[in-house]
Amino acid sequence: MAVESQPTELGTPAHAFDLPIANPWIDGEASTTRSLRQYDEAEVLVVVFTCNHCPYAVHVERALVALAKTYTPNEAQFVAISSNDATTHPEDRFDKMAERAREIGMPFPYLHDETQLTARAYGAVCTPDFFVYDKNRKLAYRGRFDETRPNMGTAHGGELRKVIEALLATGRYDGPQHPAMGCSIKWKRAD
Repeated sequence: MAVESQPTELGTPAHAFDLPIANPWIDGEASTTRSLRQYDEAEVLVVVFTCNHCPYAVHVERALVALAKTYTPNEAQFVAISSNDATTHPEDRFDKMAERAREIGMPFPYLHDETQLTARAYGAVCTPDFFVYDKNRKLAYRGRFDETRPNMGTAHGGELRKVIEALLATGRYDGPQHPAMGCSIKWKRAD
């Protein structure tokens, strides 16, 4: 069942994270984790909660990779985070994340939020769920990639691109906030 994201107050600061990276080969760093503070130089930061198995996430992943490749690291940086319970959804295990990142040529970090604390801090509810931050790491947009859906158009990322371009040009985005729609994050059961 698909769920929609709820509005988040614009201007909310990005939440700190320090998470294991499934694809450390992308930038040659020896570190096995990535944190928010490593993205201070970019004018725009895109944080997307995603996963391997959700048809909505799979629908946009190649277009997301292509979009990310159009920006320099000083312009816009992207970070993907998978927070699903890998016990109930083994296709979202850390090793499977690494395989998927390699398969689609993901040029940005794919991080594993095993504790789900990062997803909860951001208020992420579905995959994919996009959070776009300005230079000061204040929330400028929270929502969808574009208007397409699985079996309903080809993903292109036009809406996300408009947000990034506005932030690069003026430092702000005043356009519409379109809710993200996708598979619910697979939360761990509280025992």
